[in-house]
Amino acid sequence: MLRECCEIELHESKEYPPSREELIKKIRDKDALLCLLTDKIDAEVMDAAPNLKVISTYSVGFDHIDIPEATKRGIYVTHTPGVLTDAVAEFTVGLILAVTRRIVEADKIIRSGQWDKPWNPYFLTGPELKGKTIGLIGLGRIGVATAKRLSSFEVKILYYDLERRWDVETVLPNMQFADIDTVLSESDIVSIHVPLTKDTYHLINEEKLKKMKKTAYLINTARGPVVDTEALVKALREGWIAGAALDVFEQEPLPPTHPLTKFDNVVLAPHIASATIEARQRMAELAARNLIAVLKGEMPPALVNKEVLKIRPLEKVKMI
Repeated sequence: MLRECCEIELHESKEYPPSREELIKKIRDKDALLCLLTDKIDAEVMDAAPNLKVISTYSVGFDHIDIPEATKRGIYVTHTPGVLTDAVAEFTVGLILAVTRRIVEADKIIRSGQWDKPWNPYFLTGPELKGKTIGLIGLGRIGVATAKRLSSFEVKILYYDLERRWDVETVLPNMQFADIDTVLSESDIVSIHVPLTKDTYHLINEEKLKKMKKTAYLINTARGPVVDTEALVKALREGWIAGAALDVFEQEPLPPTHPLTKFDNVVLAPHIASATIEARQRMAELAARNLIAVLKGEMPPALVNKEVLKIRPLEKVKMI
């Protein structure tokens, strides 16, 4: 899609993102950038790219981009919301089942030769979902999609968001709005679905974790820094909660020696909640369409910083 209307320079590695030095060197004469969430795009990078008109990120999250700085410079920032909703919601349910029904733990037991005893009634037991209370922190697209899937398990869903979602409650009568402390204290499983902002950084801290049931599980497919990692490790070590399943971390990649890797009641995944073939294709296409639209002087499908329209109107960035 990009080659049809642009000259492109591609970072060839499929495994490693460009180094910061490479990024700054290669961006100097570029009008547009299509980046990943692994690329930190800050003032230093923008200083190196005086011609930059649009930053299109191949992700729904955009906390790796300095949005105020880009807006100030008249640079359009776009992202890929919506297209990965189903993939992340499906994966969230998968993590819930994996940690509560101890699927990963069971797999390890067989592979390590520890399945050396006859069947017994208490071996690797975990809680059923039916009849349990699921707490959702955040009810955006992914939160709603997750709620729809979990509803088939005949659960009660408590949710916290900045605004009450009457539209969702009408469709899913098993849902109930509550404050965050109620969601944490009454839920058997708490799943996080908020973006990373200054207000959500370490939203789940030691104080919040202590409000959860000792039999409850924490699930995070949102952003790693929403959870205070040190507090979570302490909660797991001291038994404040029953376990956790995490796809995102404050430090990525997570070192194999990290304390989180030492718990049998924790399921870990390497930031792959959106990793379906279909979702990644849709993300790529939307990232390309966003970039092309801006260079054509057209409104992109998913603009992050709408204030930029006042600073540099679309007709001023039109090139193709």
